[in-house]
Amino acid sequence: MPRPKLPISIQTFREIREDDYYYVDKTGFALRLIEEGKAYFLSRPRRFGKSLFLDTLAELFEGNAALFQGLEAESRWDWSRRFPVIRLSFGGGVIRQPGQLETKIREQLNINQQALGLVCEEPNVDGCLAELIRKAHAATDERVVVLVDEYDKPILDNLTDPATAKALRDGLRNLYSVIKDSDAHIRFVFLTGVSKFSKVSLFSGLNNLVDITVDAEYSALCGYTEADLDRVFAPELEGLDRDQIRAWYNGYNWTGEAVYNPFNVLLLFKTRRFHPWWFETGTPTFLVDVLTERGYFTPDLANRQTSLELLSSFDVEHFDTDALLFQTGYLTIHDLEEPLLGHWVYTLGYPNREVESSLNAALLGGLGADRQRTFSQRMQLLKCLQAVDFDGIKTLLAALFAAIPSDWYRNNPIARYEGYYASVFYSHLAALGLDLAPEDASHHGRLDLRLRFNGQLWLFEFKVVELAPEGAALAQIKARGHAEKYRAEGLPIHLIGIEFSREQRTLVGFEVETLS
Repeated sequence: MPRPKLPISIQTFREIREDDYYYVDKTGFALRLIEEGKAYFLSRPRRFGKSLFLDTLAELFEGNAALFQGLEAESRWDWSRRFPVIRLSFGGGVIRQPGQLETKIREQLNINQQALGLVCEEPNVDGCLAELIRKAHAATDERVVVLVDEYDKPILDNLTDPATAKALRDGLRNLYSVIKDSDAHIRFVFLTGVSKFSKVSLFSGLNNLVDITVDAEYSALCGYTEADLDRVFAPELEGLDRDQIRAWYNGYNWTGEAVYNPFNVLLLFKTRRFHPWWFETGTPTFLVDVLTERGYFTPDLANRQTSLELLSSFDVEHFDTDALLFQTGYLTIHDLEEPLLGHWVYTLGYPNREVESSLNAALLGGLGADRQRTFSQRMQLLKCLQAVDFDGIKTLLAALFAAIPSDWYRNNPIARYEGYYASVFYSHLAALGLDLAPEDASHHGRLDLRLRFNGQLWLFEFKVVELAPEGAALAQIKARGHAEKYRAEGLPIHLIGIEFSREQRTLVGFEVETLS
């Protein structure tokens, strides 16, 4: 019997169910949402299955029972009732001005009028949507289901042009406010997007939505769990290292069960090779520019602490950097604590090796590295690590900083800080996809960087000589006993103290001691 097909980039539930594709059953989540509430919002990164879930909801409410055979919803849904469904999607195309937004909305409304067999008489788009909801309710005697996909894309496409983004935001707010005003005619509402705009901007007219973005019950609503891989994709796992799959593509978490990025997993099964498939589908130029402008030190991205208020702090005029990284999928939730009643602390970090490796490679240019040479330099660094060639690493480090133009140092204030030098080296290592732990903590204090590679441990400390005496980097590793944490592993341990001169803008000290 042939295997099911891999549903790569397929967002249509009917096509998946009728054309023999693999399908991970998410209908249990749909039933729970419908049973427990009425209006929801969900933020997830791109290519995580949001559109497919909305399409599943539409088929469920429209009563297409044949598509749900063998799924959880088959025996739990009342197939005798059919609800009118209005669907809006802003995923296709790029909108650059308010006039294009109105044209797009009118196209969407025309499609829904044809599907429902109704005609709007109101001239404005918000009035037409309200009229369509009322008429659909009256015509079917069932309240209406409203599904909005990629609700925020017109705004996100224009974040580099705040005036246009704000105008588009106001136009969308005008449209979405109709949904709340039509509450008496509505059975269910579900909005999805990448970002969660603040309630005082886009959501001020739609404050009845329940945000399930960081609800532990729905953490696995989009994406594949470990159990999904075992149960649904078992035939595809043969010949692949499960630990490598987990390290590269798992780890996305919204306070509940962690999930794999489905786009990556499906392409891995198709090509049988590890590659940053998801990262390459969107160029993070804007993200790199923001991080560079705000002077982020790349090792810090592996361990960020913030609040839910800041994670939700996103608007055209101002957006928190952690919120941007979290909502777009470059950071995820690693831990959640309540140190004081009602005050929650979210610890963020990279979800997996794919993101850590690819993002750091992209960020190297923002740290002053030569974009044309960084790949060859990383390959050279890898060879030095494989050969345990300390002299080679020292020579390469000196070359990395010597190649950074003087103008870059003058124009970027982050170069004045000690952490900048660690950032450059860390990002070269992270871009290789190696097992790193920046700011590795023990009861002795924090080590700048731990690398586990090729059956050996490398412990790095970085110092700027203008801020510390010569030899202080290696002396600190030894004085604080950082190696003791790892001795029980029985691996060779290399203690490496690296020192830079802020005035000379180069490497001035490189000391090594190996413990066997």
